[in-house]
Amino acid sequence: MPSLKDLKNRINSVKSTRKITKAMQMVAAAKLRRAEEAAKAARPYADRMNAVMAGLATKAAGSDSAPRLLAGTGDDKRQLLVVLTSERGLAGGFNSTIVRLARQEADRLRGQGKDVTILTVGKKGREQLKREYGNLFVHHVDMADVKQVAYENAREIADEVLERFETGNFDVATLFYNRFESVISQVPTARQIIPAVIEEGEAAEGVSAEYDYEPGEEVILQDLLPRAVATQIFTALLENAASEQGARMTAMDNATRNAGDMIDRLTTEYNRSRQAAITKELIEIISGAEAL
Repeated sequence: MPSLKDLKNRINSVKSTRKITKAMQMVAAAKLRRAEEAAKAARPYADRMNAVMAGLATKAAGSDSAPRLLAGTGDDKRQLLVVLTSERGLAGGFNSTIVRLARQEADRLRGQGKDVTILTVGKKGREQLKREYGNLFVHHVDMADVKQVAYENAREIADEVLERFETGNFDVATLFYNRFESVISQVPTARQIIPAVIEEGEAAEGVSAEYDYEPGEEVILQDLLPRAVATQIFTALLENAASEQGARMTAMDNATRNAGDMIDRLTTEYNRSRQAAITKELIEIISGAEAL
């Protein structure tokens, strides 16, 4: 049974931890507001970009001169998984849910005989994947010095992916990230970015009005498709940033509550032990007095 001093030291230690988790919760809440606004502001632009792309791609899809980023290589043997995670922990299941989805996809593709390679963005995802899939890593992007996600960060990642595609390192690239829904809900998402995937709804919206393009659709797509890849990565980074802060805020709130519960239990145990020690001393005093 721990002594009164041990219990008191432990209570003080848990109180210090609670102060830290409470401060981290407040910091995450402040960062979440800005990150959520940035993520939501980027969605209309990304949606409209996809709609325009869909309209152009619908007209150019059947052409022999369609860009490779749209038509693909004609094969899906080599698969690149781009896994976006955070540089820091203490964010609940934020990183593990992304890694779990990427791991499931990697296992599925390898089971089909595909060649899988992995490009990681963020330290936490790389740490979780390196033991089992370390031999599949081809590149890592360190975001530790990035205070606020900018388009240039996405552009650098996109340039790396596009360069590998042009040199024939892979046929299909899939992006893994968390889409922000709310503070308590972040949805693990896998999105194919190369070759471009055109959804039926996006195609319908993109061709809702007839336009004549000058120069032709293929020429415009040659310039627009690389930008679309960077835009999708940028949107995913913003969604990840908001999801990370939401997950951290929830995790720190739970940690603060658990610390409070632990303090209550330890305080009760401390009071009981202290009362038992006082009772024992009184019995010894009374017994000694009666012996005289």
